[in-house]
Amino acid sequence: MSTKDFVEKDYYKVLGVPKDATEAEIKKAYRKLAREFHPDANKGDAKAEGRFKEISEANDVLGDTKKRKEYDEARALFGNGGFRPGPGAGGGSFNFDLGDLFGGAPGGQQGGAGGFGGGLGDVFGGLFNRGGPGTTRTQPRRGQDIESEVTLSFTEAVDGATVPLRMSSQAPCKACSGTGDKNGTPRVCPTCVGTGQVSRGSGGGFSLTDPCMDCKGRGLIAQDPCDVCKGSGRAKSSRTMQVRIPAGVADNQRIRLRGKGTPGEQGGPAGDLYVVVHVDAHPVFGRRGDNLTLTVPVTFTEAALGGEVKVPTLGGPPVTLKLPAGTPNGRTMRARGKGAVRKDGTRGDLLVTVEVAVPKDLSDKARESLETYREATSGEDPRAELFQAAKGA
Repeated sequence: MSTKDFVEKDYYKVLGVPKDATEAEIKKAYRKLAREFHPDANKGDAKAEGRFKEISEANDVLGDTKKRKEYDEARALFGNGGFRPGPGAGGGSFNFDLGDLFGGAPGGQQGGAGGFGGGLGDVFGGLFNRGGPGTTRTQPRRGQDIESEVTLSFTEAVDGATVPLRMSSQAPCKACSGTGDKNGTPRVCPTCVGTGQVSRGSGGGFSLTDPCMDCKGRGLIAQDPCDVCKGSGRAKSSRTMQVRIPAGVADNQRIRLRGKGTPGEQGGPAGDLYVVVHVDAHPVFGRRGDNLTLTVPVTFTEAALGGEVKVPTLGGPPVTLKLPAGTPNGRTMRARGKGAVRKDGTRGDLLVTVEVAVPKDLSDKARESLETYREATSGEDPRAELFQAAKGA
C-alpha cells in the first residue's frame, strides 16, 4: 500500500459503513461483502477478485483498532483525501514534500515550519512498514494475509476440532533462495537505489511515494533471472497445516491466526491467516448462542397429567426432565450444563421445547375414551376469553 493510496482511499466507503461504525458493524459488513465477492464464488471474474482485495484491505485497517486510529488521524490531517494548504500558501508558490513529514525534517531539524517535529513516521510506520529517514537499503516487507474456509459438523463446532488446511500462497522461491537470481547475486535497483520506493510529483508542489515499478518494491534486480520465479524471488508454495478450531465456534465466524499467512520478505513478519468457519446443521439439535435447542414431542396425557420425559443430549447420556401437570404446548424447559462450550470452558444449557403430539390414527378404545373426556369437559370453552377480549378492544 502506497502513501498516496492510504491518504486517498476511503475504507469506510469500501465497506459501506459510517465513520463512527462499531467493530461489530465493520465485521458484519466485511463478512457480507467477502462472501459476495470471494474468488471461490466468482471464479474467473477479475472484477470480483479486485473488489475482494479492496474489501480485505479495508478490513485489515478498520478491523484493527490501532491501524484504524492511525488511519483516522492521517485522514483528518490530510483533509480526507489530499493535503490542503492553508490560506498563506499562496498561488502556486506552495512547495511541500510529504517525505519531510514521513522521514523527518531535512538537515536533522526537529521543529520545522509546520511544527511536525521528527515527522509522522510513528503514525504511518505500522501500516507501511517503512524505515527511518535516510534509509538506503531494502526494507523488510510483511507477508500478505490470506483467507481460507472450513466446514465443520455441528458436533465439531460445539466441542472444537483440529482440521487440516491445505494452503497455496506466495513464498520465497526455493530455487534461488528468494533472491530472484540464479546465482544468488542480484544487484541493487538503480532506479530506487535499493529502497524499493520512488517519489513522484503529484501537483501543488509536493510529492508522494510509491513502490518502485522496476524492481516491484524489492529494491533488488536479478542479473540472471531464476527460471522458476522469473526473477521475482517469490514462487507458489503449497503446505498443509493442522488448525485448531476452538470449541463453541459459530457459523460464519472468522478466526484470525497470526503469522500463519504468506511469509514476509527481507526478514519481514509473515501475514495472518483468516479462517471462515461454516457449520453444518444437525438433524435434531439447534443452537442459540451458547445454548443448544431441542424440540421434544409429548403425548396429550403427559402434558395434561404430568410425568417424566427422557431427552437426548449432544454426545452425552440422556437426561430426564420432570413435566409438570398442565404443561402447555410450546413450553420450554432447561437442562443446565448440556449446551455448547463457552470461552471460559463452562457449558451453556439445553433448551427443551415441548410439542404436544396429536395422534393421526386412534384405536376404538382410545376414541371411546376421548369421547368420554369430551363429554366430561363439554361445559368448558377455552376460547371464551378470546372473544371477550376481541369485543373490548
